[in-house]
Amino acid sequence: MKQSLILLALLATSLAATAQMKPRPDAFPPKPEPLATKAISMATTADDMSAWDRYPTYETYLEMMQRWATQYPTICTIDTIGTSIQGRLILAAHIEGNRDMDLYRPQFFYSSTIHGDEVTGYVMMLRLIDTLLASYGQSQRLTTLVNEVGIYINPLANPDGTYRRGNHTVRGAIRYNADTVDLNRTFIAAKAVPQENQVMMDYVSAHRFRLSANLHGGAEVMNYPWDSFTSTQRPHPYSDWWVEVCKRFVDTCRMQSRSYLRDVTESGYTAGGDWYVIGGGRQDYMNYYHDCLELTMEISSNKTVQSELLPTYWHYLNAALINYIGEIHTLPGTQGIDRSEECAIRVFPNPATSRVNVSGLPVGTQVELLDITGRCLATRITDTSPLLIDLDGLPRGIYLLRTAGTSMKIAKQ
Repeated sequence: MKQSLILLALLATSLAATAQMKPRPDAFPPKPEPLATKAISMATTADDMSAWDRYPTYETYLEMMQRWATQYPTICTIDTIGTSIQGRLILAAHIEGNRDMDLYRPQFFYSSTIHGDEVTGYVMMLRLIDTLLASYGQSQRLTTLVNEVGIYINPLANPDGTYRRGNHTVRGAIRYNADTVDLNRTFIAAKAVPQENQVMMDYVSAHRFRLSANLHGGAEVMNYPWDSFTSTQRPHPYSDWWVEVCKRFVDTCRMQSRSYLRDVTESGYTAGGDWYVIGGGRQDYMNYYHDCLELTMEISSNKTVQSELLPTYWHYLNAALINYIGEIHTLPGTQGIDRSEECAIRVFPNPATSRVNVSGLPVGTQVELLDITGRCLATRITDTSPLLIDLDGLPRGIYLLRTAGTSMKIAKQ
């Protein structure tokens, strides 16, 4: 009897902790939001978007993207990622300055509306493109950002879901693609990869994105990896960095609205699996298979907000969205252990085929080799210099070399 009471008490505690979080909007079979009372205004020309208080028709979206490429030809090109099942274009704006200079620039990727009815991010991404382009040469900070980072922005990843009732309206948009497939469940271990995901996977594979985010709606929270595991089961190896990034994002938004990003957790962020475990999500696909640190941004409690509220959400988000691009300069694994000739600590060769050498560490330093999920594969204590880390028997991919206070990515070829 006593044991049963203890189990009941533990269950009650667990349920109470779970109840503190709003259910994840994609955790259960979704219900369409009632739109009858919502004011959904559509822009039928690019000029109609000047106040940013409307959603674009599909043709207006294409017009806007083409206009930016024409108006800013030296810093903007429009990439065709591919087409949807119904033949609509999946596009990305590539924004980058000083292209005639042979400079290394890390590549950043924003993508929105993989769920077709979560369209707040769609307009936020369009306005972000416009802001970056119009500010080039006018704002020193944004000019520097565009010069130093290759920025790619895909405003609409699921056009068939968004324009389910026709190109003229987002009213009645659905979560799924035209084959009623949830695109955010079919990136990893899918029996049949949907067309929209396949072209996205091909596009990502053709680039070297280091940091990315995908924008959703239905809640307000920053959701960092992993989605496939709880943080107790398998914490992301850079979870501490993710928390700091999320804190900066939330704090920046709350300078505009103290009540924003509070409907899931008071902090405004959570590990994805701690909120709800899902499989086949794009976030984990990007992190695990492409060595790209991706965050899920749930930016509006309503999936399809009233048109007149879109400028309000931009007011909350614009500084944080821009700052997040700049986080590419704070990536973990690029500080601490330095590969330059002048640094005392060196890791070489990198990439490697069978072993890596670590020199410059004091005798007695513990060195761990981790896979990208954070699982420790080997532990060594330095007694000589250089220390040899054996990679034989490991598959090709990205691994982490960690010592006290420092970490670094290494690639096995």
